[in-house]
Amino acid sequence: MPTSQAPSAAAAAVSEVKPMSNDVRQSIARELPELIAFRHDLHAHPELSYHETRTSTVVQAELAKLERFGLKYVGGLAKGTGVLAYLPPTDPAAAGKPTVGLRADMDALPIVENTGKPYSSTTPGVMHACGHDGHTTILLGAARVLSHMTHRPRGVHFVFQPAEEGGAGGRAMCQDGALDGKVLGPKIEKMYGLHGWPTLPVGLVGSRPGPLLAATDDVVVTIKGEQSHAAYPHYSKDPVLCVAQCIVSLQQLVSRNASPFDAVVCSMTVIKGGTANNIIPRAAEFHGTIRTLTTETRAAAKKRFFEIVQGVAAAHGCEAHIDWQEGYPVTFNDPALTERWFDTANATLGAERVQVVPEPTMGGEDFSYYAQRVPSVFYILGLRRPGDTNPATLHQPEFDFNDDAIATGVELMVALAAH
Repeated sequence: MPTSQAPSAAAAAVSEVKPMSNDVRQSIARELPELIAFRHDLHAHPELSYHETRTSTVVQAELAKLERFGLKYVGGLAKGTGVLAYLPPTDPAAAGKPTVGLRADMDALPIVENTGKPYSSTTPGVMHACGHDGHTTILLGAARVLSHMTHRPRGVHFVFQPAEEGGAGGRAMCQDGALDGKVLGPKIEKMYGLHGWPTLPVGLVGSRPGPLLAATDDVVVTIKGEQSHAAYPHYSKDPVLCVAQCIVSLQQLVSRNASPFDAVVCSMTVIKGGTANNIIPRAAEFHGTIRTLTTETRAAAKKRFFEIVQGVAAAHGCEAHIDWQEGYPVTFNDPALTERWFDTANATLGAERVQVVPEPTMGGEDFSYYAQRVPSVFYILGLRRPGDTNPATLHQPEFDFNDDAIATGVELMVALAAH
């Protein structure tokens, strides 16, 4: 994702937010060796969505060490592995101040690791290829640093969620009441979350107001026709030809049905059908994904998808069965809170390390479910090492979260919780 330097208007507002003290940075430095070891342990023991049993257990064991500072936590959320912790303010005058929620995801991916690291995955076919081991470590680090602070101006929730990778763990946490005060502590009134970004230089962060990531919907279409010998196609109603025409016609969604200024992705990525060279099959199918950046465009794209596929199928004398699988909503950053995020990031890290993301990415994130409920900001954390011109990217078997990004991640999380 390309980035550009934050505008001077945002930098001018830095004076409203006090920079972090050296005591906080020293606290992070003291915690860092243990945090890196913790991250390596998570990396070596990855777990898939809703199976993060060991991860949840070790997170809770670490949180238990902070109970003497007033932190409380509850496990067993979101189908069993989600964890919610709450750290109250130390300032009696904090009553009435909005409670902040900080979020990390914990699940891994079904990928065979190829990093060659000494802490590589010990679970065959599963690895932390999206950096969730780093996200969880940063959130734990923020909990540790904030617990040791003698002055906390507001209460802070720490949301350790399962199943971001397609399982909608964020939605499950919301449904279990993690945000609304039913589980632990007061209601969460604003949320922050981050994602490690392999192409952004380490030490930098970035975000933008409005949509940051897309809504992600998947689709499976089955076309049913009539089978025949391939030598006698006139006896068939050819589903393979119909599938081909559907895929071509669906590009209207991007080129003719959406505004040139409104991003839509329509990628059909799987085609299945047929068993032999000389048989026109009875049925064929195709799969794909639709990505959009607004609620209105999402609804319009779905409507038009059905119209195109059903119309093409009818023209071929076939039947179309469409399985539309609604995915994550648009990840939308609250504009006012995003401005506050820039103020805090500039004051904490320095304006030269804070970037404005100029355009959304068409990937998706279930942080979007929190953003639907409370004002929220999602941001990216740089991971690219100096001199690395071709870094391994997310969901690649060579990817590994950069430990050098942990301190920056913790420092900004702490600052966001304190301001």
